[in-house]
This record gives sequence, C-alpha cells and structure tokens, in this order.
Amino acid sequence: MNDPRLIVAGDAQNAPAIVETLSLAFQDDPAVSWILPDANQRRVRLPRMFGILTPADLASGMALRSPGDEVASLWRAPGKAHTPTLQMLALGWPLMRTFGSALARALGVSGAIDGHHPKGIDYWYLHYVGVRPQSQGKGWGGAVVRAGLERARSEGKPVFLETATPANVGLYQNLGFRVLSEWDVPRGGPHFWSMLAD
Repeated sequence: MNDPRLIVAGDAQNAPAIVETLSLAFQDDPAVSWILPDANQRRVRLPRMFGILTPADLASGMALRSPGDEVASLWRAPGKAHTPTLQMLALGWPLMRTFGSALARALGVSGAIDGHHPKGIDYWYLHYVGVRPQSQGKGWGGAVVRAGLERARSEGKPVFLETATPANVGLYQNLGFRVLSEWDVPRGGPHFWSMLAD
C-alpha cells in the first residue's frame, strides 16, 4: 500500500515555508535549547538561523517537504556536508545577528558535530528534519526520511545524521539507521547520537 503522505522537492520558492516549519519544529530541541536557553529568544532567532541554512543547503544539496508544509528536511549532497571556510567567514555577521551572545555555544555545537562526521566515505547528510507541532505523530517525519533514503540509495550512497533527542534514536533505527557513536558537546553541552543508514 502506498504511503498517502506525499513528499516533494523543495526549492527557493518554498524556502519561507521550509524555514517556518523547521523553526516551529526545533523550538524544544535539546541542542537548540542549550544554545538558546530562553524560549522567547528561540522564537525570534530560529527563523533567522533557518533563513541562513535553508538557502545554503538548497545550494549544496536538496530540501524535501510535504505540499502542506507539515514536514521539511534539509539534505547536503555527498562531499558537501561541511561548510567551506570562506562561506563561514561570509556568514559571520548574519550568524552574530542570529545568535548574539550565544554564538560561542552555537559554534561549539557546530564544531563538535563536524568532528564526528564519518571519514573515508561519501554520504548524504540529513542536516535537519522537522515536523510542525500540530502534525507530529502522524508519520510525516518517517515519510520524508524514507524519501531521502530512497534518493541516496538510488545513487548507492549511505545517509548520515546526528540527533540530540533521545526519542529520535529508536525512530531512526526503525528507518534503518544504526548508531555509530555517542558523544557530548564539550563544556556541558548536549549529548548526541551519530547514526548511519547504509
């Protein structure tokens, strides 16, 4: 039986809706909450963060989403998981405006994530996936991840991701991911699971 949850490609025209979906979905994420402990600040700053990330990920990979914007995901293509140094420098002011005094924590999380990516293999990187709160628990997350896995497998590539949400680990395992490692962001940061689907 076909899954009735339709997943389609996102593009620049859909970027505002993708930003909104991910911003709503990540309000209570453990890593984001450690970077920005104040919920009011997360409501203001997450749209800025995803406003930076969405165009960058569209340029270096793909976005997958539902037509009704219940779910959105950002994927980086093989060989493009890391942000090049020059691009990071160009993002200096937008990142400062986004994170303010929390920029050091944000960069600490980003650096720790980069340090735990697999070495010696080509892979698709599931950078972000989020479901709007009112649509959670209805299968949208699994549908969008399966669509991305199908694309990666059609190219013979594995998919890598990390999560700081304990409840997500079993969900991803049910989709074919296995845990590569568990680790903590230094200086009291969140606990992460790095996972790979072959």
